[in-house]
Amino acid sequence: MSARILEGAAVAAAIRERVAGQVRELSALGMTPRLEVILVGDDPASRSYVGSKGKACQQVGIRSATHFLPAETGADELSGLIGRLNADPDVDGILLQLPLPKPLDGRTFLDLVDPSKDVDGLHPVNVGLLHQGRPVFVPCTPAGVIELLDSAGVALQGCRAVVLGRSEIVGKPMAALLLARHATVTVCHSRTRGLAAVCSEADVLVAAAGKAALVTADHVKPGAVVIDVGVNRVEDPALVARLYPGDPERQAQLAKRGYTLVGDVDFTRAREVAGAITPVPGGVGPLTIAGLLQNTVTAARRRRGV
Repeated sequence: MSARILEGAAVAAAIRERVAGQVRELSALGMTPRLEVILVGDDPASRSYVGSKGKACQQVGIRSATHFLPAETGADELSGLIGRLNADPDVDGILLQLPLPKPLDGRTFLDLVDPSKDVDGLHPVNVGLLHQGRPVFVPCTPAGVIELLDSAGVALQGCRAVVLGRSEIVGKPMAALLLARHATVTVCHSRTRGLAAVCSEADVLVAAAGKAALVTADHVKPGAVVIDVGVNRVEDPALVARLYPGDPERQAQLAKRGYTLVGDVDFTRAREVAGAITPVPGGVGPLTIAGLLQNTVTAARRRRGV
């Protein structure tokens, strides 16, 4: 048995097309959405991700700008910038790129963002609304996972779902969304006893633990849908050879870049048990930015009374 591969690109493209249509409608009314991104420091991964967000905004017609702040930026300066963007009526969405350089605390500054402009869905007001079953802004990756499951025709009502990971960005909101779709949800983490046994009961398993190849074939129920949210840099040639035996493309990536991206699931072995599975890269990844675009348009429509 070899699982059906669930690619995220086509679903992300559909979301972007939908968003582009909504942007055109708003623009015709003189209300083109505007997203402001804040990047503190010069983390290469964050800078690359922010660049991708800017390009995606441009493609669908959203106005976007990035505020590049040095790693030495103080708390007063950052909070002042957030305050000015909150007060600007022309700004629809504010995104604070995480992680922040120490000693800045991400939670402190996320809490300062106006909830009506919180396109990451991480302000306590939006988190509370999500868990009450009346979401406004849903964190982008979990929202994308739901769209992917829907596009694949996965029936969530009544299914047994396991979420591996309890982060504020993925694990907890993912569990809330699955509950809202009438799944029976278990949340696992690093201290869960008998982790493989718990995971193997899942009809839908969402892995978001942040540990390369943590989920093995023993964690997967035959025929289950496995969604791999993890993105981990692996530099060990022996580990890459074990995870992707006989895969020259992976070995070439490792030789060229010095690393390859690996999910939280041992893809090669899990796909022989699962009914459907997402690859890394190319699975959930494309959906995250698409979700950000949708949240930005939602913010613009709500704030402007459309």
